Amino acid sequence: MDPALLLLVPTRSYRTEDFLAAARKLGVPVVVGSDLCHSVEERFGARPDEVSLDFRRPGRAAERVAALAVERPIAGVVPTDEGTAILAALAAERLGLRHNPPEATRRAGNKHLQRETLRAAGLPVPPFALHPLAGGPERAAAAVAYPCVLKPLVLSASRGVIRADDPAAFVAAWRRIEKILHGARAERRPQDAEAARFLLVEGFVPGAEVALEGLLRGGRLEVLALFDKPDPLDGPFFEETLYVTPSRHPAPLQAEVARLVEASARALGLSEGPLHAELRLSPAGPVVLEVAARSIGGLCARTLRFGAGVSLEEVLVAHAMGLPLPALDRERRAAGVMMLPIPHRGVLRGVGGIEEARAVPGVEDVVITIPEGREVEPLPEGDAYLGFAFARGERPEEVEAALRAAHARLRIDIREALPLV
Repeated sequence: MDPALLLLVPTRSYRTEDFLAAARKLGVPVVVGSDLCHSVEERFGARPDEVSLDFRRPGRAAERVAALAVERPIAGVVPTDEGTAILAALAAERLGLRHNPPEATRRAGNKHLQRETLRAAGLPVPPFALHPLAGGPERAAAAVAYPCVLKPLVLSASRGVIRADDPAAFVAAWRRIEKILHGARAERRPQDAEAARFLLVEGFVPGAEVALEGLLRGGRLEVLALFDKPDPLDGPFFEETLYVTPSRHPAPLQAEVARLVEASARALGLSEGPLHAELRLSPAGPVVLEVAARSIGGLCARTLRFGAGVSLEEVLVAHAMGLPLPALDRERRAAGVMMLPIPHRGVLRGVGGIEEARAVPGVEDVVITIPEGREVEPLPEGDAYLGFAFARGERPEEVEAALRAAHARLRIDIREALPLV
């Protein structure tokens, strides 16, 4: 039996099919490890290429992976999001495969631990302080400098991230984040009970944002792409929309971003596998906001092609399995994605204008990922985008314009949810 790749994916992940397609292209068998509810698995059964894992207990899940590997050899592990990164590190460690140290992955996955680690290494991060939720917002509101940004320690995709410009806004944001943390839609990821009792409060850093997609090999960073985020992210919420590459910022600034990301990974102890970083380009220079031991989220990876049309998923599968990697030079054409925002809360009744949006010159596809009839909610409470639009062109400006034009053609029908009778 050929050794397989263990692909760790939440059941709600957008990316499963893209990774499976990459594995098929490379001739790599796959075992999908998901957070499928055990009761569902027992009732309906799981396919032979699937294993149910409890993502909230990564140590126990890693033991199950090790037991599985006795019967089904596993030669590589790939996490697909923040919530599977620690499990991937633990499982790969148990199996003797290339991996990030689990402690490094934990540091990267906790916003406060990451800030402390990077600051201790002399790297530029926003000013920050940790506040216990039990202490209430009033005392904290009187102690911070404004404007500031309140963040939960473990939620991803900007959930619960809110800017406050004065004490009243601070108190309101604090209470709102409390409800999100204790709500029914908690993420199925390792939840640090201690982390859930605190909020991180940071000084707001002005300036444009960029995102770096990279691959760590033996501690060395290979930059796969640097994305500009053309829309200002000034709050009060921080919903990301546009990613466009190549970056239009000056080459020396791009080089400094790459240097800081590699230094941050080294300080955190990350050494192997995908890396996604976010930075603010402040007037004083780049400031590190996040370094995550995962690849870019959602379907955004579809913007990236390397060598002769190789996908990011193919690169990550090949790296995990120890296969020869293709040339990692990104294609020369500009590319971009728009994460289609949810305009307001309600029930999605439909999206019109999709074919008109796809007909915009330069647009490659528009994909709606939320089915009709589902209740939707924007950030900071929401945890999903409406979908994704993709474009390519000769210049980044063309790509950005095409994505904006495509979005303008969509007719999003979200209606107020009917009350239960």
